[in-house]
Amino acid sequence: MRNITLKQFRYFDQLARHGHFGKAAEACGISQPALSVQIRELERELGAVLFERGARQARLTRFGEELAGRVRNILRAVDELGDIARASGNTLSGRLRIGVIPTVAPYLLPTIISGLGQSHPALELHVRETVTPKLIGELEEGRLDTAIVALPVSEPALAEVALFGENFVLVRPAEDQGKPVPDRETLREMRLLLLEEGHCFRDQALSFCNLNSVAPRELLDGSSLSTLVQMVGAGIGVTLIPEMAVPVETRSASVSLARFAEPQPSRTIGMVWRRTSPLANQLTQISRAVSRSAEEWRRDNAVHI
Repeated sequence: MRNITLKQFRYFDQLARHGHFGKAAEACGISQPALSVQIRELERELGAVLFERGARQARLTRFGEELAGRVRNILRAVDELGDIARASGNTLSGRLRIGVIPTVAPYLLPTIISGLGQSHPALELHVRETVTPKLIGELEEGRLDTAIVALPVSEPALAEVALFGENFVLVRPAEDQGKPVPDRETLREMRLLLLEEGHCFRDQALSFCNLNSVAPRELLDGSSLSTLVQMVGAGIGVTLIPEMAVPVETRSASVSLARFAEPQPSRTIGMVWRRTSPLANQLTQISRAVSRSAEEWRRDNAVHI
């Protein structure tokens, strides 16, 4: 097995993740025939079939499933060698793979990227936007260096650093301007619009309304905060959004805004990374730079209701 290469392992890993030759080839930046050749070569070197080939799917064999975990550990260890070398320098440089949840990315990401470009000009940022469970999984697998999420994530393997906190705002149709702000009990009886399953902001809103174990009378899902606000403007219901989203999402919608009575629903946004990451000290520095950028943006875009 002297002819097995790391490149083949990376191709195998992508095919194992995607379960489809075309998608895996696209992720690897090569043609599908080229990927097929490399996988066949890997199988020949190992003397075992790794995938069951179907018309639409490539399914791991039993041996392939066993190999997949070992390959990921190998690739993670190789990637960490580069991190160790980068961590030995005085400044962080090169690629930084950062994940961001969708209820933060559209609002703060431009400012964060600009701020990091000034404080860490040698960084090459690779940004991944998706929901928290996927970000946590990719962090643990070594596919991301750090992520900006809502805290706590309560994963023992991850370090957490709080960046800032913010309140949630009630969004109602424009004609509700000036009406009494509903309390939790009243809100539970209203037509409540929330993000679809998988978004941590959905869970936070449900928790505030005490709807975790009680089925709401009417609960409608949306794919983004923008969709929710536009649905409110059309008179379909009410929703909650984080303060940072207000300037962007409400500027073109016929809605009214209101704050809840104390204690207001809120969330804490922070950065997380693997405790074992060789870049832990540098990521702590990065978190300070991100926190400064976020505070500057929030100060310049303060919400007055």
